[in-house]
Amino acid sequence: MKITVIGSGYVGLVTGTCLAEVGNHVLCLDVDPAKIAMLQAGGIPIYEPGLEEMVKRNVAAGRLSFTTDVAESVAFGDIQFIAVGTPPDEDGSADLQYVLAAARNIGQHMDGYKVIVDKSTVPVGTADKVNAAIAATLAARGVSLDYSVVSNPEFLKEGAAIEDFMKPDRIVVGAGDERAIDMMRRLYAPFQRSHERILFMDVRSAELTKYAANAMLATRISFMNELANLAETLGADIELVRKGIGSDPRIGYHFLYPGTGYGGSCFPKDVKALVATGRDNGHAMRVLTAVEAANDAQKLRLVEKVVAKFGADLTGRRFALWGLAFKPNTDDMREAPSRVIVDELTRRGAQVLAFDPVAMHEASRTMAGIAGFAFADDMMSPLDGADALLIATEWKAFRSPDFGELKRLLLQPLIFDGRNMYDPAWLRAQGFEYHAIGR
Repeated sequence: MKITVIGSGYVGLVTGTCLAEVGNHVLCLDVDPAKIAMLQAGGIPIYEPGLEEMVKRNVAAGRLSFTTDVAESVAFGDIQFIAVGTPPDEDGSADLQYVLAAARNIGQHMDGYKVIVDKSTVPVGTADKVNAAIAATLAARGVSLDYSVVSNPEFLKEGAAIEDFMKPDRIVVGAGDERAIDMMRRLYAPFQRSHERILFMDVRSAELTKYAANAMLATRISFMNELANLAETLGADIELVRKGIGSDPRIGYHFLYPGTGYGGSCFPKDVKALVATGRDNGHAMRVLTAVEAANDAQKLRLVEKVVAKFGADLTGRRFALWGLAFKPNTDDMREAPSRVIVDELTRRGAQVLAFDPVAMHEASRTMAGIAGFAFADDMMSPLDGADALLIATEWKAFRSPDFGELKRLLLQPLIFDGRNMYDPAWLRAQGFEYHAIGR
């Protein structure tokens, strides 16, 4: 099949590349000439394990190409995926200007039947707006053409996006006519050879499903973080509690790990958008409002522990920070807890020297100019003469460090662990003072 993907960011690039991998011909459009030039030269603008090799393989095979030409992209694909950004407005609602601009471009240049697929995470009712934008553009041209607007939300985890796309646990498709349903079924046939994974539903239900999924996962995280904070006060161990409740099949173990709060491009934005959708439609989303407030507070939890140890004024103190990305296996710094931690420590007068295995370049772009904050070239050098080590991201490289060297380099053997990476009893037996979350 011939497919156009509008937007070559995280979702668009993964979607286009994986669809090319199974034999389709895919053209990815982006309005950023620098991004397209990088892709055409064999580079990729994001970090995602396995993606760069897959892009190169499909470009070499002639199945994947890139362009900045809107007319070319509309003419190419029978299916047009809209995978542009939907950043939050000031009120938390999703900004649809890029989605609707893409829709108008399709309406301006299409000359035959198209299936237009909303892949971006968008509020309920967006398909109606996309439909109206295309219809108005066609009317202004004085032409009448058939088309279908479909909702096909993505469920990709950063760091495991290729696995999620190639071996999906479900494919949600919201469509209202048989022609579009047939094309979407053909498109996804290679991904469900062992059993049926497509859930067909109406468009609005598909749009809400995406927000509901991310909001549920965010709720589990905030619930566990609040429970962890209570466990500390009560003298319980949240890791034992997690195993105890996770063993219940009605609950399960996924997304029950306490820490420094959720971040990234999805959960914060989608929770805000769903709260805004409720507000706009007369429904107060009380649980999600609390989820968001709990998450904002949790990002300061590690700093609160530092202040409890050293006092509110951290002038003259220096801390090593391991981890900057909001989660491992990505360079995504959007809404990363590390940013809040660094801002608050430096505001209190401390110096912070940080290391991340992958996100250093992106962090240097998003965190440049913070007084008292700097980057290290390796994970051990920030420890030399530091008052303590703080851990904000659970990279595998941090799981088994040389604790003897760590103890030698630090001014005192003190760790504030925001990801519960180590065994408290063992560390204390080695002479470390260890502060984790809920333990």
